[in-house]
Amino acid sequence: MKEHNCNIAQVLTEAALAQPEAIALVSRENGQWQHYSFHTLAARSLQLAGALHAGGLRRGERVMLMVRPSLDFVALTFALLHMGAVLILIDPGMGYRNLKRCIRAVEPEALIGVGRAIIFSRLFPTVFATLKKRIHVGGWLPGSVALDRLPQAAPPPAFTAGQDDLAAVIFTTGSTGPPKGVHYTHGIFHAQLRLIRDYYGIGPGHTDQPGFTLFGLFSTALGAKAVLPDMDPTRPAQVNPHKFVASIMAEQVSYSFGSPAIWQVVSRHCLRLQQQLPLDTVLMAGAPVSGELLADMQAILPSTARIFTPYGATESLPVASIEAREVVGVDGTWEQTRQGRGYCVGRPLPGMDVRIIAVQEGELAHWSQVEELPSGSIGEIVVRGPVVTPGYDHNESETRRAKIASAEGLWHRMGDMGYLDEKGRLWFCGRKGHRVLTTAGPMYSVCCEAIFNEHPLVRRSALVGIGLAPAQTPVLVVELVRQGKTHKLPAALQAELLQLAQASELTKNIRHFLVHPSFPVDIRHNAKIFREQLALWAGRQMPTA
Repeated sequence: MKEHNCNIAQVLTEAALAQPEAIALVSRENGQWQHYSFHTLAARSLQLAGALHAGGLRRGERVMLMVRPSLDFVALTFALLHMGAVLILIDPGMGYRNLKRCIRAVEPEALIGVGRAIIFSRLFPTVFATLKKRIHVGGWLPGSVALDRLPQAAPPPAFTAGQDDLAAVIFTTGSTGPPKGVHYTHGIFHAQLRLIRDYYGIGPGHTDQPGFTLFGLFSTALGAKAVLPDMDPTRPAQVNPHKFVASIMAEQVSYSFGSPAIWQVVSRHCLRLQQQLPLDTVLMAGAPVSGELLADMQAILPSTARIFTPYGATESLPVASIEAREVVGVDGTWEQTRQGRGYCVGRPLPGMDVRIIAVQEGELAHWSQVEELPSGSIGEIVVRGPVVTPGYDHNESETRRAKIASAEGLWHRMGDMGYLDEKGRLWFCGRKGHRVLTTAGPMYSVCCEAIFNEHPLVRRSALVGIGLAPAQTPVLVVELVRQGKTHKLPAALQAELLQLAQASELTKNIRHFLVHPSFPVDIRHNAKIFREQLALWAGRQMPTA
């Protein structure tokens, strides 16, 4: 990677020069699997950069990309970065209300999208009020320009990007509030590439099947082959395991990143068929990963395979990482997790600094205002390092709430609760906004829920608070393994859950239990539980609580 030019698109050019005939991308196009070399991908990217420039797009313009995972999605991404345009990526599955709010806030100047996206932009003109150009991928609609009918011209010179030049705006999942646009600079993309390359050992000779398309861009940039799976990336929990496994086997995929929701489905499928996958490295992120899932994954992979559960957020990724053997191996951390100590998410990655500070609700303008906590004390997790993003797009108030200035650099408040153990490992205890603040003290979601998740009839649970802090009533909502139609727990199960609650100091104040048919989850990973929604639902079930 050339340090004098931080333009992330340069890494694709370098990979194409180093191995032009090697396969860069495997994608299902028009019903058929297609294989594209690094030379083909880089050439298509430069061709599109030339066409987009000839069509009027310029450096610094905000371009919303709404294209399905494909050769053109990857090529367009690199083309826009090559030009110095600002790439806007928003999950379309977040729902119309959030989608419209995010689009209006980010103020796109151009839209490159499929037909549905073009029509959507016409149906809501006030949402797209800043839009000047519509470019249709895969066809043509009135009021738009077809991508393949743009003038063909030589690409403009690659934008010479500095560390702090804005490359993209990527939106959070909105798991604890409205989604926010996060500023990604070219320097941050480079830092992420270095961490993925050096820590996880990804590079030429590897084959990646990403459950989240953006990670396929990292793989091709690192000289690895990316196989875009035949799935809807906005609905990972609904992945077809036959198709997902078929492409892994056909391409002999060695590396894969995906939500725990994907691997739940795939591991059960493989265990049922007694099928082993050829993967040597698996990354699972987006929500806490259970020891049971890690054990299931170990059972379907070679004994030498490595399974990592990185910790991070859209605003800072990756922060820390742990390997499955340290979780479910001899003297692993999983037994402590089952007892309510939280999820061990590992040690900080090289260059990342993780601290625990006393909880403060308002802004922290400078590190001098921070009270740092010792090992073993639960507090707010803050991080500093090369992948910490500088702020939110058009949202200065949220930026001030999330960032802490210091002489050593910018700290990001993760919005999570946790602690550091005596070995320097980080333990996750739940979201700050998910604490239940009672008169007896704070209760931390994932710590308390672990006690009840031990029950064989409980698929998962969620702790919520009813009423006003600091006098909330804790309520435990469960989703059963075999779900009925009632919201009331059978009397025998209610008694057993109450007995579990009374047996632990963490949960002895929980006396109210509800059953919910299907927990609401985030749209990106289908794994993070929307406890805010469950709290509102629980309040309606218990009007006198």
